[in-house]
Amino acid sequence: GKIVKAKVISVSPTECVVGIDGSKHTGIVKLSEMSHDPNAKMEDLVKVDDDLDLVVIKTNDQEGVDTLSRVRFEAQKGMKDVSEAAENGTVMEGDVMEANKGGVVVNVKGVRVFVPRSQATLRRDEDYTKLVGQHVQLVITECAGRKIVGSINKVSAEANKAKREEFWANVEVGKKYTGVVKSLTSYGAFVDVGGVDGLCHISELSWSNIKHPSEVVKVGDEIEVYVKSYDPENQKVSLGYKKEEDNPWVKLENEVPVGTEFEAPVVSITKFGAFVRIMPGIDGLVHISEISNERVNKVSDVLKVGDTVRVKLTAVDFDRKRISLSMKACLDEENGEDAE
Repeated sequence: GKIVKAKVISVSPTECVVGIDGSKHTGIVKLSEMSHDPNAKMEDLVKVDDDLDLVVIKTNDQEGVDTLSRVRFEAQKGMKDVSEAAENGTVMEGDVMEANKGGVVVNVKGVRVFVPRSQATLRRDEDYTKLVGQHVQLVITECAGRKIVGSINKVSAEANKAKREEFWANVEVGKKYTGVVKSLTSYGAFVDVGGVDGLCHISELSWSNIKHPSEVVKVGDEIEVYVKSYDPENQKVSLGYKKEEDNPWVKLENEVPVGTEFEAPVVSITKFGAFVRIMPGIDGLVHISEISNERVNKVSDVLKVGDTVRVKLTAVDFDRKRISLSMKACLDEENGEDAE
């Protein structure tokens, strides 16, 4: 338990050997007693002739070798600061070293501080294990002997409060934000846009029909969204993600004029015709009367899902989002060319 001063004599990957000031004993400091970082390398931590403050863990008078610790010295030194922070409510900083079922362990000035999972993140459904490896701010809520407990979300909540106030003071319809996807539901994605979680409805995620938001985004994604509407009184924000320039109907109008012929896959069959995928998000109808020059009694006798067919765009109703296609028109033109 005694604190000693020592000078590094030699360094190996697993330990370093030191000469203890005022003693004939040699000291050994293992890598695990030099740093809590599992990825640390001894040669990066110390070099020959470095002066160190260490705590004696174990003595061996017969061999004249003592086992020493740097991390325990730092813990003793840091314990005083942690104890004072617990009394004063001072915000401390540390690195999250590990996670377990109960929460996370944070190294604060060499002191192991336990943060319960309920105090680790602001949201219950947030994955607290992702904090491992992060540098965090926290307050010490309990310091009794070896039981030292802290809270990360008390600091986060204060920071979030300031962010929320700034958001509501400056928000406006159409304003763009870079947000982080925090959770997914069957009806949309909740995105943190600065201390406030806005809902991006499933219909606002993609121009295509999707069954679940996970087809477009996942938790943790950083995405650019814009404000569609907001309600300060109820603290609600509606967000949009899909961009107007990606609107397939705009693309259709600009790139595929009426009269264009092209090949496309059949995506569904009905009694009155077949729907053909013109581009992602847009299907057009080939009416049963426009499939062939010969009479077709049953669409499924002629076409099946997955068939690639040649069609002509004959009409578009942009207001009703309806498109008419014809296979027969392509056949008529081919027959006319053959006749010539």
